[in-house]
Amino acid sequence: MKVKNFGIFRLILSVFIIGSFATGKTFSETNNLNSLFLEINGKKEGVIEIHLNFENAPKASFRLADLANRGLYNGVTFHRVIDGFMAQTGDVQFGNISNYDPTSVGRGGSQFPDLVAEFSNIPFVRGTVGMARSQNPDSANSQFFIMFEEAAHLNGKYTVVGQVVSGIEVLMNIKRGNISTGLMYQPDYISRAWTAEN
Repeated sequence: MKVKNFGIFRLILSVFIIGSFATGKTFSETNNLNSLFLEINGKKEGVIEIHLNFENAPKASFRLADLANRGLYNGVTFHRVIDGFMAQTGDVQFGNISNYDPTSVGRGGSQFPDLVAEFSNIPFVRGTVGMARSQNPDSANSQFFIMFEEAAHLNGKYTVVGQVVSGIEVLMNIKRGNISTGLMYQPDYISRAWTAEN
């Protein structure tokens, strides 16, 4: 009986995989996780849509989608924003606007383990989303950054987890921080985050 059921399971799985290839859809698209939406509370309020890079960075893409769908990015600030460079957010441990502490934010992650790096040859240009990390390449967790401009020196050194596909004008109006450190004291924040399935 177990063998028979396992055979049926393999048949169903094969049909699913073949069907996905036949329609040209990836696993992530089939599950409607390919777009991450960030509703921004700030100078220019609106929604940024990010196409997640499941093809080249499946672990990091799933992590962002999972945290968003758990509601853990709701209220999280853009704690480090450098004009002409990038806006960093995603510290679910220390970065919520309700108890914002500029001396601690940027040091936290989530309750989940750090991620192994998923480097690729995708360049960092305006709108590219990268996973923030420490000196250890395998230390990315929940924090990510979105590029204001091209930054070739980051290529191949940080996981590219997505690309902004709409709302670039909202991104470009996120409040900037200290001119040298990018630190924020009254930051803009993500009022709500979700994927296409929610």
